Amino acid sequence: MENITNKLTSKLSLSYNTRKKIVGGTKSVFSTVFRLLILLSIGYIIIYPLFQMIVTSIKSEAAFYDAARVWIPSSTNIVFNYTQALYATDYWNGLTLTLFYEIVAGLIEVVTCAIVAYGFARFKFKFKGLLMACLFATILIPETMIIIPRMTNYSQMDILGIFGLINNLTGVDLRPNLIDTPFAFWLPSLFAVGLRSGILTYIYIQFFKGLPYELEEASWVDGAGPIRTFISIAVPSSGVVFTTVIVFSIIWHWNDTFLASMYLFKEFPLAVNLNRIEVTLQAMGFFTTTNVDAQAVLMASCIIFLLPPLVLYMILQKRFIESIDRVGITG
Repeated sequence: MENITNKLTSKLSLSYNTRKKIVGGTKSVFSTVFRLLILLSIGYIIIYPLFQMIVTSIKSEAAFYDAARVWIPSSTNIVFNYTQALYATDYWNGLTLTLFYEIVAGLIEVVTCAIVAYGFARFKFKFKGLLMACLFATILIPETMIIIPRMTNYSQMDILGIFGLINNLTGVDLRPNLIDTPFAFWLPSLFAVGLRSGILTYIYIQFFKGLPYELEEASWVDGAGPIRTFISIAVPSSGVVFTTVIVFSIIWHWNDTFLASMYLFKEFPLAVNLNRIEVTLQAMGFFTTTNVDAQAVLMASCIIFLLPPLVLYMILQKRFIESIDRVGITG
């Protein structure tokens, strides 16, 4: 009798464990499928505008009137659309100016903001709190509020009023006009007050605060000064934050239209050319409200504008995601 009872008990426990594994496996499958559907839905919502731009940029005029074919056009006119887009945005000249004005300024910012942030994070000095408040003010105050004094200053560049004093005493005006020159972009970046420099500096500060002090103390014991310590210890240990700042700085300068349209009068970077694309298309004979070809050229212009930073992000994607996680940027 006991043997029969033991056998029944073992069979029931085995059956219970089997059912438990089946239920657990089913729940796991449903959970995985549910998460996959959620991620696919979010990804589709995010990537949909890019798909729409790509499809629209290759359509021919007849394809716009074919309502039965949405994602796969019935006919394409790729060469014409992209040729007109290159001409409308003055692409190659605009790309050269973007690299010369904006990207150089962005790379200068990457270096100078790191130097300023290292000083804020690692040293104690007078008026540090006041200077930190000024740093946050550069983040909070929009560029439109200070553009008039900037334009006035750059049109007659002065250094602490020295050139103005020389002009008053001798009548010789040594104040150069920096408007419509690359120095209007480069000088603010050189002094870490360029486009969104406050945000970049703050990112650096938060990272440098987390570096172990023991590394710097060992460097000081070996006789290295602050500059040598920064170059030999802080910079090699900050690869992740440099990746974050480089991506942010390049993207922000690449998309800059406001400062570029204010500082330049003749030839403009790509972002400004794209911002004025509708006026350019009208001058070329395209009417964006009545001519469907204009929509294809407009979307093609957006694609060729997005292509360089998209390639950059694809190259740095892995390091950028890791750097965001290490630096602790959210939102």
